[in-house]
Amino acid sequence: MKVQDLLAYKKGFNLAMEIYNISKSLPKEETYSLTDQVRRSSRSVCSNLSEAYRKRRYPKHFISKLTDADAENGETQTWLEFALACEYISTNQFDELYKASIEIAKLLNYMILNPEKFGSSEQ
Repeated sequence: MKVQDLLAYKKGFNLAMEIYNISKSLPKEETYSLTDQVRRSSRSVCSNLSEAYRKRRYPKHFISKLTDADAENGETQTWLEFALACEYISTNQFDELYKASIEIAKLLNYMILNPEKFGSSEQ
């Protein structure tokens, strides 16, 4: 199994791509703040998950990187809240993106609580 086969990775990647596509329509004055930040944090979920997966032999390292992925997911939620408050995205767009982010958080939390199910064990 590779990291791209994990449901959390698939959902994280899809969310990052949805955010990317929506963020293309954000105002130019947001380029170096909201646009860059929401793209970066949403992409960081998968990149941290990839790092975690490669460290899965060591439970503490695995869990640490998973919590980094979860933190980036939380940051993404905050940027989405700003995008909604600034009326850059619709309530429907926000609800769909936020719902996907919550699903990712649940999957990451499951991995954090069950590292042994993902090949994490001291040897």
